[in-house]
Amino acid sequence: PHDNWISFRRRSLRVSTWMAAVEVLRQLGGDDRQMKLSGHVGFDSLPDQLVNKSVNKGFDFNILCVGETGIGKSTIMDSLFKTTFESQPVSHRLPAVSVQAHTYELQESNVGLRLTIVDTVGYGDQIDKTASVKPIVDYIEQQYENYLQEELKIKRSLTSFHDTRIHSCIYFISPTGHSLKSLDLVCMQQLDSKVNIIPVIAKADTVSKPELSDFKKRIMDELKKNGVRIYQFPTDDETVADMNDSMNSLMPFAVVGSREEVEVGGEMVRARVYPWGTVEVENENHCDFVKLREMLIRTNMEDLRETTHYDHYELFRKNRLQEMGFADSTADNRPVRLYDVIEKKRIEHMKEMEVKEEQMRQMFVDKVKQKEAELKKAEQDLHSKFDNLRKMHAEEKRKLEDKRRMLEEEINEFNRNKAAAQAAQAQAERDLTAHTGSSPVLGRKSGKKK
Repeated sequence: PHDNWISFRRRSLRVSTWMAAVEVLRQLGGDDRQMKLSGHVGFDSLPDQLVNKSVNKGFDFNILCVGETGIGKSTIMDSLFKTTFESQPVSHRLPAVSVQAHTYELQESNVGLRLTIVDTVGYGDQIDKTASVKPIVDYIEQQYENYLQEELKIKRSLTSFHDTRIHSCIYFISPTGHSLKSLDLVCMQQLDSKVNIIPVIAKADTVSKPELSDFKKRIMDELKKNGVRIYQFPTDDETVADMNDSMNSLMPFAVVGSREEVEVGGEMVRARVYPWGTVEVENENHCDFVKLREMLIRTNMEDLRETTHYDHYELFRKNRLQEMGFADSTADNRPVRLYDVIEKKRIEHMKEMEVKEEQMRQMFVDKVKQKEAELKKAEQDLHSKFDNLRKMHAEEKRKLEDKRRMLEEEINEFNRNKAAAQAAQAQAERDLTAHTGSSPVLGRKSGKKK
């Protein structure tokens, strides 16, 4: 609590100093005369007013945890804030990366903190990792977009708006002891212009101290070689300049987290117990966890918030407003009126709509022509099939007529042959009767009687 109060006082004194300077410049006039007060006025209480107002309002702080499944992200968060946040075990077989945000209301002394912890579920578990970073980038930009849309409203409520912009991205590096993975470099390259990246080596108790020192050096060399910009603790404040400068040289922090408390030296501390000994989370001889908490929460939390707002968000805001057609001045350095920008966008929109309308009309005409051509072709095919069928039918009919005619001829021939055979038989019978004097039938009958 005492450290938080000191931090609030420092920020308040900066504000009060700036406002006092503005007031002095206003009172100097053309001859640069400094105005002196004849007595106590009371505006020296402005820092106290600012502190009270900030304390009553509370603060928002949002942390993005990027790292592979099972690397200890949730455990580190529990250790940082000395509590147990809700978390569920995650499978290593998820088909894609998803981003899950959980918001908690914390209270320390009389200071309220609305903390949002954003986890990257399934990060690094897929065989094809080309799409692993996109959900994270989309989430960060969406939070900036939400804030920008609130700013652009006619009736704004920024004082009560839940600011979910990411203030700090803790990137958890696997304790391989060798070098960064390609996914680590690709991810940090895409995030360094959008968030404050603080790299940490997770599960640092699995690497020996000499290996850890070399590993840190290789990580920083690779980040510098690949142009990755990580967050640097500010050194412009003389009260914390030396400490921040020394901490910058110790990055990335090698951290260990634990939810279990064990008794060490008569005190209950968070630690991890192994057969060979005990690793204390808050023992600076064992890991850099205390340094991370000191830099992230106790010393530079407000600077992280300011850097997010004045650097990363301003860059996003500038790009988005330029996309919308806004500008600070015209080509001849005249100020741009909002009405002119809106009118220009309206004209551009109307022209774009006309072009799209013409394209759609032309597309409709082309599709109608295409359909007509298809129908004509289908009609021609039907006519062709009909003609072929008619020809086939005529051919079949001709063949059937030929067969009928041939059958009729065969029947006539058969009848003629039959008639001739019958005539020949009758003639033969007549000749036989004339020769025997009786018909063959009577001859046979008389033979039987005998």
